[in-house]
Amino acid sequence: MTAQATPAKKTPTKRNLELWLLFIGLVIAIGADFLTTISMKEEMDTAFYLQSIVLVAVALMLHIVVRSRLPYADPYLLPIVVTLNGLGITMIHRLDLVSGDSAATRQLLWTTVAALICAALIIAVRDYRLLDRYTYLFLVISAVLLVLPLIPGLGREEYGAKIWINLGFATFQPGEIAKITLAIFFASYLAANRHLILLAGKKVGKIQLPRFRDMAPIMIAWLISIGVLVMQRDLGSSILFFGLFLAMLYVATNRFSWIAIGLVLVAIGGVFAAQTMSHVQLRIEAWLNAFDPEVYNRMYGASHQVVQGLFGLASGGLSGTGLGAGRPDLISVANSDMIIAAFGEELGFIGLTAIIMLYVLFVTRAMRTALSVGADFGKLLAAGLGAVIALQCFVVIGGVTRLIPLTGLTTPFLAAGGSSLLANWIIVALLLMISHAGRRPVKAGLAPSTETAAQREVTASGVK
Repeated sequence: MTAQATPAKKTPTKRNLELWLLFIGLVIAIGADFLTTISMKEEMDTAFYLQSIVLVAVALMLHIVVRSRLPYADPYLLPIVVTLNGLGITMIHRLDLVSGDSAATRQLLWTTVAALICAALIIAVRDYRLLDRYTYLFLVISAVLLVLPLIPGLGREEYGAKIWINLGFATFQPGEIAKITLAIFFASYLAANRHLILLAGKKVGKIQLPRFRDMAPIMIAWLISIGVLVMQRDLGSSILFFGLFLAMLYVATNRFSWIAIGLVLVAIGGVFAAQTMSHVQLRIEAWLNAFDPEVYNRMYGASHQVVQGLFGLASGGLSGTGLGAGRPDLISVANSDMIIAAFGEELGFIGLTAIIMLYVLFVTRAMRTALSVGADFGKLLAAGLGAVIALQCFVVIGGVTRLIPLTGLTTPFLAAGGSSLLANWIIVALLLMISHAGRRPVKAGLAPSTETAAQREVTASGVK
């Protein structure tokens, strides 16, 4: 008798798990909006039903697209993002009920646009590795995006930062898209030159020093971050851009020498900014002397926003005042820069910790995606995009809690702002594509990555 071949075990797609998690996320987001409306003794108006219907429609539309185009994508990314996005709309709507503004409607519109673009990218880009072909094009695009706010008549200054452009019907922050194009450029460059960077250079003690010409990218990144700080007066984006490159460089090389060089450059840039730039000086003074009456009440660079946020967090305590029962409206721009303080007041330490854990899970899934991909480009890009979200959360939450000076970055998916929402949904699309390639069975998957030109150069030249 001949033995029968055992059928190969099919790799589970986990799309049904994603659907169940989406259902839970929608219940949390819509339930929070319901409890807020009841607590504030408001009627269930058209805005509540519209937000609920649109959020459900967006979630189901994206689930169907992912199920059909990326069946092996990570099942946790989409539910996490839908939950955070829904909670953000809930808090913005809650603040609108007090102020009479319509920021929640605008946020809902941007959510729809961002989700449609996310779906379009998933459908249009069959292989994320196509992006690896256009290394220096993405560098040029990044430079153009960062220069746009400085063009007279097009750029617009808000809250002292020149990071916006006027589109006529709305304002847009090109730097939010630049963080993605820079991540693609860094991933492509490091994937092509990783082996040259690792094998070349002198060794001083236990530290491997890179060659001078290999330091050019880190110097460019440093100059870009300093240029953003000087020309656009945007401390948050400056920290984000340089921190992104340092994180990706460490993932690519696993060399502490690069991190040490980067930290030295950060220190030099920080001292320079603190000594020569008035807006940076004001932020640092508001951080160190937040409770000084003179600093608290001054017209520019006051610490009023930070202090009120701290009072809100303190009044929330462990369990919070309850949704709709606090006074987050006393904090200026509570629906964007200080939305973390608003959630901390009404959900307390427990609720805020749960939100932070969602971000931790998102970054963890991004890093897990990086580990699952064989190609260097995909690994670096996934790690870089995860680092972008992690850095934003650290800078924003650190500023709100007065761990570091407050900057102008927005809390991903939660805070009001169409530019940030659009960019972060594009990050989700890229991570879904990379995770699909990493989890897909070999027989049906993408071809393994071939040796890069830099690797062949190292092999041919015999560099040791």
